[in-house]
Amino acid sequence: MPAATIPGVGEAEIRAIATLGFNLHQRGLFDEAGHIFEGLLALDPGNYLGYAGLGAIDLAHKPPRLEAAVQNLSKAAELNPSDPSVRANLGEAHLRQGEFQKAAAAFHKALELDPEGRDAGANRARAIIEGMDRVIREIEKRASEAQSSSTKRRDHARKGLGRKR
Repeated sequence: MPAATIPGVGEAEIRAIATLGFNLHQRGLFDEAGHIFEGLLALDPGNYLGYAGLGAIDLAHKPPRLEAAVQNLSKAAELNPSDPSVRANLGEAHLRQGEFQKAAAAFHKALELDPEGRDAGANRARAIIEGMDRVIREIEKRASEAQSSSTKRRDHARKGLGRKR
C-alpha cells in the first residue's frame, strides 16, 4: 500500500524514515539500517530511497553483495533518474564487478547530474575517476618504460652479436 493511502504517513514522514536509515548506515549499523529501508519499501514500494539505501548497505557489507547492490541501485535509478549519489553507488558496484563500461556510464551520469560538485556521491565518483586515470597513466608509463628498456637490451644484444662475427 503506497504511503499516500496510509493515514498520517506522507512525504515528510517517508523522508524522515529514509534519513534515519541513512544515518544508521553512516554509523555502520547496517542491519538496523536495512530494517528501516525494508520497512520504508513496505510503506511505499515505489520510493527510490528504500532501494538506494539497501543498495548502499549491499556495497558496505563484508564481503560486498554486488549483485544485490546493482539490482537495488538500478531500481532506485529507474525510480529517480536524477539522484547523482545513486548513480555513483551504481558505478562503484559495477566497477567492483569488473564491468568497466557500465561503471564509467554510471559515474559520468553522476557527474552530469551534479555539475557544480555539491553532491557527496558525485564527488566520490569524481575521486574514483581521477584515481583510475592516475593508475592508467602510471601503467602506460611503466609499459612504455619496459618496452623502451626491452628495445635497448635487444639492440645491445644485436650489437654484441655483430662484433662476434
